[in-house]
Amino acid sequence: MISAVAKLHSFSVPAFTTGTLSIPGGFEFAHPMWLLAILALPLLWWLLSRPSSVLIFSSSSLLSGHHRSWKQRLVQTPKFLSVIGIACLFIALARPRTPDADTRVSREGIAIMMVLDRSSSMNARDLVPKDRSINRLDVVQEVFVDFVLGKDGTDGRVDDLVGLIGFAGYADSICPLTLDHANLSNLASELSIVTDQNEDGTAVGDALGLAVERLRRSKAKSRVAILLTDGVSNAGVIQPLKAADLAKQFDIKVYCIGAGTNGVAPIPMQDFTGRVVLGEMEVRIDEELLKEVASLTGGKYFRATDADSLASVYEQIATLERTEVTEQRFLMYTEHFPIWLQIGGGLLAISALTRSTLFRRLP
Repeated sequence: MISAVAKLHSFSVPAFTTGTLSIPGGFEFAHPMWLLAILALPLLWWLLSRPSSVLIFSSSSLLSGHHRSWKQRLVQTPKFLSVIGIACLFIALARPRTPDADTRVSREGIAIMMVLDRSSSMNARDLVPKDRSINRLDVVQEVFVDFVLGKDGTDGRVDDLVGLIGFAGYADSICPLTLDHANLSNLASELSIVTDQNEDGTAVGDALGLAVERLRRSKAKSRVAILLTDGVSNAGVIQPLKAADLAKQFDIKVYCIGAGTNGVAPIPMQDFTGRVVLGEMEVRIDEELLKEVASLTGGKYFRATDADSLASVYEQIATLERTEVTEQRFLMYTEHFPIWLQIGGGLLAISALTRSTLFRRLP
């Protein structure tokens, strides 16, 4: 006996199929084109109504006053059952089903490698003008977490693979591409400004090259690097434009962010007595280079001069690089075609049986 409701992975039908048809209530047809075949049922009714034999009377008056028996009144029953049974088979071929919400396939996201400058100049205190205790890296870390995890009800990059690279004189892979955004955010929050002068510098090319190396291995359809720096490339082995060219070869888009105010910025330094005071540091960002890197890879350059503008930059990037939903589908369905198959087959069987017994015609 065919179960009326069963969970099955596949149901083979001829190639008369198309996309699914959804109707209110979560009900859908996997192969709705079969429903069009129901339009041919009136033709089937007409074909079944054609007489197989003819009995000629000399006058129709011979039939007048003849009382119709119950069999004569129900003589169309086998034909009616056949048509309804075939309609049920067409519905079964259309494969009615309801999806199992617990097996929804998650959306396909993009791969994003965040590349953050942690050189000594990131200790400048200019992104929050009213609070000189907050350095540039502090602000960048906070905005980074909001971008990845979301803020004020937003989902962040919940479907995206996100990784982190920190750089100064050298580039370091802090976190590979991952969906574990909570752990990634913790690692980003622990990122610190270099203190060893031998490790200081701004190796933009090496950092971007490392990001390309991590991203090119990803199978994501869209791959992006977001490079944030507050200085001029003055360290490393790989030239920034060479790294940008590699990114272009692997179809990796690079968004560049120049962080810092214009002119000079306050930064902690020791005076001649050894006390830490706020001095002034000249702000130098190679914007032309960053613009060229972004343009070469199909990305965009942004300038952030305070915490609000930096948050706005990340929001703009989030808008430009939306998660692409390739398909909304389910792994499991509750299939309803067996009941329609059972009803259709049963009606056809009853039609054939009654046509050869109760409603048998001679000749």
